[in-house]
Amino acid sequence: MPDAPRQPEGQSRPATSTEDVGNLIVLVVGAHLRAEVADRPVAYRLGEEIRRWVERQGERLSIRFTPVVCCDVWYMSQEPLQRRPTISVGGPGVNSLSAYYAQKLNPALVRENQMIIQLDPEFVDLRVCVWGMNHELTLGAVNYFTQHYLDSYLRAVATQVEPQVD
Repeated sequence: MPDAPRQPEGQSRPATSTEDVGNLIVLVVGAHLRAEVADRPVAYRLGEEIRRWVERQGERLSIRFTPVVCCDVWYMSQEPLQRRPTISVGGPGVNSLSAYYAQKLNPALVRENQMIIQLDPEFVDLRVCVWGMNHELTLGAVNYFTQHYLDSYLRAVATQVEPQVD
């Protein structure tokens, strides 16, 4: 029997109970096989960017937070996670949270209906949806989000007391 998959280096242990979720930023990918293969590694890379940002900010942060990657099925069934800042990675065809957010969040960037970033540009609402029409475009959307929005988003996460929820 093969060894169990290992977490990427630097990935902290995920929350194990509802009491553990208070410091999480949740990165959600679809439970669809295509999403697991293509979007999960992208979400882990985004999580590493978040970790590096937290480390760079160091002592300036009044709270420290940790990114955790999970699938949409788990996220949608865990109410405490839904109150945390959340970034959904991958398109509505493979990620049910992205399908839900597509109806709830305003687009901040739409490139030729191929690459989409949905978020509140004032970051009062800390839900984000990032996706493209294929893997390369999703990767491009996540890279764009990282370069243009991640710093402002994380500053909002660090200062907002209660994330907005539906």
